[in-house]
Amino acid sequence: MNAFRFAEPGWGMLLWVVAAFATLLFWLERRGDTALSRWVAAPLVSRLVDRPSSSRRLIRIGLLAATCLLLVVALMRPQFGLHFVRTPRVGSEIMIALDVSRSMLAEDAAPNRLERAKADLRDLLPYLEGDEVGLIAFAGRATVLSPLTPDFGFLRLALDSAGPSSVARGGTSLAEPIRKAVAGFGGEGGVSRSILLITDGEDHDSFVKEAAKQAAERGIKILAIGFGDEGGSRIPVTDPDTGARSFVLDSNGKPVISRLDGALLRELARITDGAYVPAGTGVLDLKSIYSRHIAPLTRGRLDSKGRSIRNEGFQWAVLAALLCLLAAVLAGGGRGTATALAVVLCLVAAPAYAKESSAQLRKQYNAALSKLQGGDLDAAEEAFRNTREQAGTDGELRYRATYNLAWVEVRRADAKVK
Repeated sequence: MNAFRFAEPGWGMLLWVVAAFATLLFWLERRGDTALSRWVAAPLVSRLVDRPSSSRRLIRIGLLAATCLLLVVALMRPQFGLHFVRTPRVGSEIMIALDVSRSMLAEDAAPNRLERAKADLRDLLPYLEGDEVGLIAFAGRATVLSPLTPDFGFLRLALDSAGPSSVARGGTSLAEPIRKAVAGFGGEGGVSRSILLITDGEDHDSFVKEAAKQAAERGIKILAIGFGDEGGSRIPVTDPDTGARSFVLDSNGKPVISRLDGALLRELARITDGAYVPAGTGVLDLKSIYSRHIAPLTRGRLDSKGRSIRNEGFQWAVLAALLCLLAAVLAGGGRGTATALAVVLCLVAAPAYAKESSAQLRKQYNAALSKLQGGDLDAAEEAFRNTREQAGTDGELRYRATYNLAWVEVRRADAKVK
């Protein structure tokens, strides 16, 4: 099991090509000596022809043949021994549905239910590293602020901008975000899928239980976190012109009282085999909530056995090939040695330069994210475009830059509406 082997032995057929190439080089070398001796006397060859000695030329040919041989060995992927790799935990897909209706502006949780929920979500995101998370804002309608993404930097931007103005219609419809989330998960997948429903639980005549049953049929669990006081709280309103504060009134002129409907949220969790966490108005113990309620539902089964992977040896063959090529250049001598040596050094330094270039591009991408967060949209757009153009073979970086370019335009559109 630990024996030496080649993972791609089929490339071994190229060894015949290497043998033919080496034979051709030796034949041309011998033919060149014979042809030169016909036209130039032996004593004059050293004076008229700039060429290394016969032994150095033969050594150079041998080193070139060894270079080709080692490159073929690298293509055959030599492997030796084993090393154990513990299988990482299975990631999951989580769609956060955040209630941004005016009832979430009630101040029974400081500073209000909505801001408390957003602050708690920011603190929760580090626990979800390795997952794909999306964000839906809802009131009477639901709007996708961020599709499923591993880019938590962008997700935080979307979360910061979430508010009552994110949704066109007021009121509260819990069925809307559940249906949007189910559609956002797409087709069947092999990972755990969950809806993190953040709300005060008030629902205005939507068919929320039917939507929950549809989610359950797809294997999607609802993790409901209820914010607010079940005793109820008034909903404040601030006049944008005068700054005067008042309270939302009903048709009879009496203050509207918003209450946490824990019974409904508990029922939604039961239908989907999920969980209900009554956050209330106190301080949340996020680590405990994550460990007890979220992790068991959103994490797939962990593979504690891991797996054994063979050690790759192709990189040593490539290094040896480069050293043989360098030795061949030095053995050849002559006027072209310096130029050829520079080419070899460039080949050796290329991987390190590519790594450094990739690190610089990621710094540029992170700087662009900071500019986007700070509202400098023109600078962010320029930085994202430069990152995308210079990404080269880094597909992930090019995708993220393109993805965030779209959100630059979204932020511009939002600014014009305001």
